[in-house]
Amino acid sequence: MALAEAAERVAAEFEYPKEDVNRGVQHFIKQMNEGLSKEGATLSQIPTYVTAVPNGTEKGLYMAVDLGGTNFRVCSIQLHGNSTFSLTQSKVKIPQQLMVAKTSHELFAFLAKQIETFLKTHHGEHYMSHVERRHSYIGVEHNTDIFQLGFTFSFPVQQSGINKGTLIRWTKGFDIHDTIGKDVCALLQKEIDALGLPVRVAALVNDTVGTLMARSYTSPGKTGTLLGAIFGTGTNGAYVEKLDRVTKLKKMGHAAGDIDNSTGEMIVNTEWGSFDNEMRVLPDTPYDHALDKESNNPGIQMFEKRVSGMFLGEILRRALVQLIKDPTVPLFSDEHSNQNDMHSTTNILDNSNLWAQWGLDTSFLSITSGDNSAGLKVTRQTLDNDYGVSAASAEDAEAVRLIASAIGKRAARLSAVAIAAVVISTHKLDHPGDIATTGRKNATTAAAEVSEDDVVDIGVDGSLVEFYPNFEEYIREALREIPQIGVRGERRIRIGIAKDGSGVGAALIALVADKGSRGASASPAVGTETGGFFARFMQDLNRNLRVRV
Repeated sequence: MALAEAAERVAAEFEYPKEDVNRGVQHFIKQMNEGLSKEGATLSQIPTYVTAVPNGTEKGLYMAVDLGGTNFRVCSIQLHGNSTFSLTQSKVKIPQQLMVAKTSHELFAFLAKQIETFLKTHHGEHYMSHVERRHSYIGVEHNTDIFQLGFTFSFPVQQSGINKGTLIRWTKGFDIHDTIGKDVCALLQKEIDALGLPVRVAALVNDTVGTLMARSYTSPGKTGTLLGAIFGTGTNGAYVEKLDRVTKLKKMGHAAGDIDNSTGEMIVNTEWGSFDNEMRVLPDTPYDHALDKESNNPGIQMFEKRVSGMFLGEILRRALVQLIKDPTVPLFSDEHSNQNDMHSTTNILDNSNLWAQWGLDTSFLSITSGDNSAGLKVTRQTLDNDYGVSAASAEDAEAVRLIASAIGKRAARLSAVAIAAVVISTHKLDHPGDIATTGRKNATTAAAEVSEDDVVDIGVDGSLVEFYPNFEEYIREALREIPQIGVRGERRIRIGIAKDGSGVGAALIALVADKGSRGASASPAVGTETGGFFARFMQDLNRNLRVRV
């Protein structure tokens, strides 16, 4: 009983009631507006210079690379023009020493080398013909020789063009001071050129922008996607905003770069991981506070530290360690095997990852929160195999599951704050759609009852939203508690997984950038349609944007 009561007490610390959800939404909208009007705001609201979303008819073969966390991904994407695509990819883990290297060269040279390896492996004929032309000195390369590449770079940058952006700060464990303030596209292009690769960095893409673009390319029906959001290792969102609301662009003058005004829209990268760094409305517990204090960037990314997969495992670890060290709480501490239904005394190894900072992986939250096995056998086996906790009892596992579920549910409800703020601030629910019935139904049935014209489409990606049990339903539960959305508005919000968003989205933006840089009459790049395609593409895209978004 003492253990159950202690677990319930800790779980209660992570409750995030509807009053706090609504306070969070209002403050989020306030910080969104501040970010649109001035530089240096808590929510950066970074202009991306991407002024349209796709409609599924785009075609071509493009490359994309994705530096979004601990892995680096290289892809080639064939867009088929019918909302489908084919993807070839490779992935490599970033060595820890390169995440904290002394110079930019060390990291970006490694990235360029992975691009070279990918080309040799998957596009060897094209790569070798390019090398032979260079070695035979037969003139310069033509556009047909060059792969246009979208660079998904999921860290805060100050973007000044479709393929120009300087790093504001590192997150997610990276810390290379030499890179701050430098153009990351230029850094990558320099290393690509040093290897003589037939690749041009055509577009700089945040992973949330890529998620939005990919979702809009593949989403059902004619409704364009409003928001692309990541709930994985990190969290962030990008959405379609009215261009005249991004008032800081006028204040930036020439520094704002070239802007296509034809659509009247621009995708804005919120960088919402830094929401409420001042801690005016965000929930706080002793575990959150200690995590932040001992992190690489105390006082920064306070929203992300309560939502993203990089941090949830550490929050749980700290909560469990506090209970383990409390002599009045019998967590993992039976006196003898007679108290344990596994007939062996519970023991925590001295080198258990539970004692190490960042030692508990967030995937464990998904495992235990979704554990329906008899006596929570799966949770106990995972504690034994992965965390050196032998012979944990069913009561131990139940206590762990209770706290883990509370942490995950809080993360989902916080995620709803960000989603709701974007939907409300863009006025997408101002005109109620026709709902066939009243009363509660599941999300799938409710979505089917909403007219396609009234759907607000949101693309999401990341391990939390994809694998954490009931994550979307917890989001929807919170959305229904917000008066400006309510039950009727929540039914109009369609949330769909955007698989391979960073790769496909980057390819789509590289397509736009490539066509724009060469003009409608230029020779096509690798695998694209004829030169006149761009004119038709932009006409269709702009017409589609006006209809769908």
